[in-house]
Amino acid sequence: MAALVAVAVVMVVTLLIGLHGVAAMRTTSDFLVASRRVSPLLNSAAVSGEYLSAASFLGVAGLVVRDGIGALWYPVGFTAGYIAMLILVAAPMRRSGALTVPDFAEARLASPGLRRLSALVVLAIGTLYLVPQLRTAGLVLGAVSGLPYWVGVVIAGVVVSATLALGGMRAATYVQAFQFLVKLLLFIVPAVWLIVAVGPQVRHDAVHPVEFTRFSEDTTVEFQVDVTLELSEPVAVRSSDGTDVVLGPGEVTVEAGETLEFPGGAPVPGVGGGGPPGGEGWHRPLLNLSDYGHPLLATLAVLTATALGTMGLPHVLMRFHTSPDGRAARRTAAFTVALLGVFYLFPGVYGALGRVLVPELYLSGVTDTVVVALPSQVSDGWTGTLMTTLLTVGAFAAFLATSVGLLLVISGAIAHDLLPGGLRRLRITVLGAAAVLVLLALPSAPLAAGVLVTWGFTVAAATFCPLLVLGIWWPRLTRTGAVSGVLAGLLSTLGAIAVALFGPPLEGWQALLITQPAPWTVPLAFATMVLVSLRGQAPPWSRTAMLRLHLDEPPRDEPLGR
Repeated sequence: MAALVAVAVVMVVTLLIGLHGVAAMRTTSDFLVASRRVSPLLNSAAVSGEYLSAASFLGVAGLVVRDGIGALWYPVGFTAGYIAMLILVAAPMRRSGALTVPDFAEARLASPGLRRLSALVVLAIGTLYLVPQLRTAGLVLGAVSGLPYWVGVVIAGVVVSATLALGGMRAATYVQAFQFLVKLLLFIVPAVWLIVAVGPQVRHDAVHPVEFTRFSEDTTVEFQVDVTLELSEPVAVRSSDGTDVVLGPGEVTVEAGETLEFPGGAPVPGVGGGGPPGGEGWHRPLLNLSDYGHPLLATLAVLTATALGTMGLPHVLMRFHTSPDGRAARRTAAFTVALLGVFYLFPGVYGALGRVLVPELYLSGVTDTVVVALPSQVSDGWTGTLMTTLLTVGAFAAFLATSVGLLLVISGAIAHDLLPGGLRRLRITVLGAAAVLVLLALPSAPLAAGVLVTWGFTVAAATFCPLLVLGIWWPRLTRTGAVSGVLAGLLSTLGAIAVALFGPPLEGWQALLITQPAPWTVPLAFATMVLVSLRGQAPPWSRTAMLRLHLDEPPRDEPLGR
């Protein structure tokens, strides 16, 4: 109940902050880029709040429990991408004068067709990124309150769409900056408390992993998604209605909503697509995704997607358009790297402790909830309740902050780039897009948030990253080359995702390069853009367009938030 009350308070505060932007909402520029008057410090806090999504607040720790220490390469890629963005993209993007990424594409290459194609890419990235935010909101609210999964999804969708429809980017900026501070505080304080409270034995076990092969005590596992268990011998368990059931041997499917109690000393079932926490591969500092093998290739695939994808995330790029000038955009990116670096010191703490205290989560398929599950394992008194409440509030702040930015770029792509309209159409589009995304999130509980978000990064890396890097730094890029490269990256990545979801089962490196296609889709997009452009002729005004991206602007008015 305490967690529900705290989440309700955060949602009410979010809506009140949204009302703050209503008075200043008069034009499309006000709605999309807050009139370009956000100071670097406020903007960097907002960028960090927007970027630290469910995948960062919950997903990384969950991936550590499921896949091992190698999952810490995810935050390395997330942060490294901002360094690349700082060097290559931030200031030129702001100097372009665009409101959105499709705006930049048309301004740089004078191609309405490329603008429309870029808007479709924004929709693909935004959907892959926003659906896991809503999905994890449903899972977390269900884990701490017992409410059905769909309730959390709908609540998150309603709050995000109402906040954005009311206040646009100005409201989003204050919401995201406020929620970044909430997330940072409510992530660090419980982590420090857990380290102190668990005791020396748990701390020792956390850094000296042992394979989770037998239950140390009677353990209840709640299955929130359908899971196929693999048992080498029969195991007697107790169901939620108190009856005894014998599982196995062989494969056994446990349906979502079931609760099973495994007796102490019973062997731990296997789960298809990965080894048990603490095994030999678990503490290897490389990623062995879904037990496909080839951990070095898997690590490079994730780093390629996350680092290069960061440069192409439309909701992050739009934030640089809110800066007063290119210098402020570069300072925003620099501050953001520092803020993210502080936050990413702590997901590994939750993951390592989760492997010791709640390793059974890997059976239920919802390791994303490990962060909010830990405090109750350490203390069943008011302290544990308080820490669970704090982490739940922080998790919802992560969902809301990221979802506001993503819904903004999705609505902008529809109502500004594909079907241009005024402020009224933008607001209506926000509500309609939110309703569609909630419907997409409802059947998405079985999909891991980290996988969905990585797919969003991969689409961005294979489309907008080459478009921005070559568009900003290579004057010979042509509109035909840009369109061809974006299409090659988009179709190859979406095709790989479709095969991963609906195609025949694959194994080894083939399966790895289908589920994590960045190592071949990104070079394909770059090569296509370059080769097609070399066969054509860049327009005579391309160098003038390039100069606009790289020359400093005159000073502007005092920015918002200084």
